[in-house]
Amino acid sequence: MTNQPPELFSAIDSLLAAVDEGTVLPAPAERVRLREAAGLTQAAVAQALGVRVPSISAWEAGRAEPKGDRLEAYRRLLDGLAHRYPGPAASPVHTTSPARTTSPAPRVGDRPEGQGQGQGQGQGQGQGQGQGQHQHSSAQPSPPATAASPVTEPAPLQGTFSGPTSAPAPQSAPAPETLAARVAPRPDTRPPVRKQAVRPPLHADPDFPHGPLAVLDGDGSAFTAVGVVLDCPASSVPELVEWALRESGLGAAKLHRNGKDADPLIVLTAAAAVKLGLPERLEGHEQRRSLRLPADHPVVKQVTGARWSLTQRGFGPWARVYRPAQSGRRQCVQLAVLSWDALDDRSWPGVAEMEPADIARALGTYARRVLTPRGSTAVSGLELMTALRPPTRAVEDPASGNWIPGHNPGSLGTDPVDPAPPEATSEHPVVVNSGWSGGFLDEEAYQWVRDVDLLTGQEATLPYAVGLDLNTAFLAASARMTVGLSGPEHLVRPPFNPKVPGSWFVDLSHVEVDPRLPSPFTPSGTRPQGPAWYQTHTVAYARQLGYEVTPIEAYLRRETGAYLDPWHDRLKTAYLDTLADLGVTKDLADQEFLTAMERHKEADPVMAAVLAAIKATVKGGVGKLRERPQGRHYKQGERWPALERPTWRPDIRAAVISKARVNMHRKLANTAAMTGLYPLAVLSDCVVYPSPGPSPLDFLPCDESGKPRPGGFRLGPTPGLAKLEGVQDLAWAVDLMEQGLNPARHIKGGDSVLDDGE
Repeated sequence: MTNQPPELFSAIDSLLAAVDEGTVLPAPAERVRLREAAGLTQAAVAQALGVRVPSISAWEAGRAEPKGDRLEAYRRLLDGLAHRYPGPAASPVHTTSPARTTSPAPRVGDRPEGQGQGQGQGQGQGQGQGQGQHQHSSAQPSPPATAASPVTEPAPLQGTFSGPTSAPAPQSAPAPETLAARVAPRPDTRPPVRKQAVRPPLHADPDFPHGPLAVLDGDGSAFTAVGVVLDCPASSVPELVEWALRESGLGAAKLHRNGKDADPLIVLTAAAAVKLGLPERLEGHEQRRSLRLPADHPVVKQVTGARWSLTQRGFGPWARVYRPAQSGRRQCVQLAVLSWDALDDRSWPGVAEMEPADIARALGTYARRVLTPRGSTAVSGLELMTALRPPTRAVEDPASGNWIPGHNPGSLGTDPVDPAPPEATSEHPVVVNSGWSGGFLDEEAYQWVRDVDLLTGQEATLPYAVGLDLNTAFLAASARMTVGLSGPEHLVRPPFNPKVPGSWFVDLSHVEVDPRLPSPFTPSGTRPQGPAWYQTHTVAYARQLGYEVTPIEAYLRRETGAYLDPWHDRLKTAYLDTLADLGVTKDLADQEFLTAMERHKEADPVMAAVLAAIKATVKGGVGKLRERPQGRHYKQGERWPALERPTWRPDIRAAVISKARVNMHRKLANTAAMTGLYPLAVLSDCVVYPSPGPSPLDFLPCDESGKPRPGGFRLGPTPGLAKLEGVQDLAWAVDLMEQGLNPARHIKGGDSVLDDGE
């Protein structure tokens, strides 16, 4: 005897009855054809049936089926359309089972099988009218998934793809459109736009068929990252937000199964901003951080009057407009205003001045490889950490059986953790309120210049000064690095353990280092004077050099983990893939690599800008871990907003920089041992050497077969390997050294400056 519940038999009987009565719905592709033949939008059908646009998208994709009265109403609509617009052949039947199907979702520009040319031409337009509009998941928990959603990249297609031309309009008048997102053919009068368009891949996320973002121009054209141009009829910010959430098909899947889908990003050109009632420029735009519209601005009143909210940042270059989540779905749209300097030229060189299609391509590539931008590259770098290590996961409450938020192992959690006094900044409440005077952790990047008197006569005869730059040194340092996840614990005279992250008060002044090399223990490269606070990697390096270390006290973290590993892995892949797009690959020989790097920025300015943004994301993200207070009204000892983030972790920042500086010193020492060459100067991840020739190949250590010797500097695109930063005459470098200036700061030429990531 079967143990199946009677409800299952009832459901099967209903399906069989529907088949016998001939009342099954047409196949998904036929549903789309019928709606498009009548010139109806998904929004119009949704309005008539009293459902949301994503429901119509799901029915037309075969991912769900209507029920009850809506099933009967939807069948009545399709039967009526089939009578008015018969197809060339009968479509295969499709059952009304509410279970998921394996039918692929229709894509923009695809023609369903078995349809004629005229019918297929309407497909692209209909799908752009809102297919798969899906609001993002909220922070509310859901049962754990088995795997994260894959992140895929569309294959390139030369030319502009705006969707096929629609079929001739029928004689009957179509239903009125609401704020419909449709794939619009570009007018012939539009000036040519240089862009490389791409089609959505076959396995694109059906919830977000038009990619993560769009660049909106003044004529209502919304250029997406997948090469489709949408027609956006919004004339106000509230209408734009509604369009983005309900009909645009924009967004991106979460990066971790316990995370949240990315909110749609709409980037406004200057013309689009003016059309929506925004000023083309904000007054005082040179002080970008504090920019925002006043609370009484008409646009702000429009937003709040439509019952939307703004974050505490207000309406600035990066604005978030949101409502509380409904039915477990987020309602939030990110806006970026180009003419308000949303894209800093230092991080996104030249992007703000590009054509909208190229801006969409640049930001879309960054979104696929890193994440959808949520502010500056520094903000995005920090947000990426949280997106890849969400603070909570869904756990089952044993008492109620409900799914509730619980701590996600390996994350920083939801509550901020105060640092130990030596890890904080001087204005931090932990320092001010405790009266701390025991010194601070000084783990910063190198800024060192060798004493000119230590130059040998042989070095002085060399003609060139050659600068080497380590690729994303902070990113390389974050690989497989254990950091503290919990709060600090104070210990007195603890034994040193190199596996425990924390801050150690120890005397390293007895460690002898060649004066032609910087000290590995201070950012200035000078020898320490007495006890000081150091991060674990710095103290461990002293022991590796063969010296005894005896900590006096320490603040240690017992709960540890490789928190930055997924952050490192994603950014490393993004960096290498973008370099490969520019012709710089890991299989190049050294001279080929140098030649490719010399030309890579000219190969594709759009991808060169993406590469710069990825590098800025690394440095900025590390710097944001210790964001200082901003604003002239701040008073020492007060808490500032950044302290309320779980990611305000100066100890993790110190760990990354300490390891990067130690890695640099190890390469310097090994190179000196192998070649007898010593650096002239070091600034962050750039080092300048005297050289007999203008190429790094003239002095880098190699074995007899010409292969680089392990332990020293090596050329290559991988993070941690080196590239040529610049070449100057040695006399030029010595002149700067005599003036107390750092040649590494200017070796590239012009006023080039390297910073420490903050």
